[in-house]
Amino acid sequence: HKDLSERLLKINPVLAKEVRKILDKNKAERHIRGGMATKLKYSHIKEDKVG
Repeated sequence: HKDLSERLLKINPVLAKEVRKILDKNKAERHIRGGMATKLKYSHIKEDKVG
């Protein structure tokens, strides 16, 4: 992550800007993916108890 956010800026600023957008988007969405994974995990547990 440090390579992509700091060191790449010195090597290729244009590419670093694109990478920064992707990393920021991922950071903004990861809590949603975590919640979905937890929901899926517990739905499988519920199915095992019922079925």
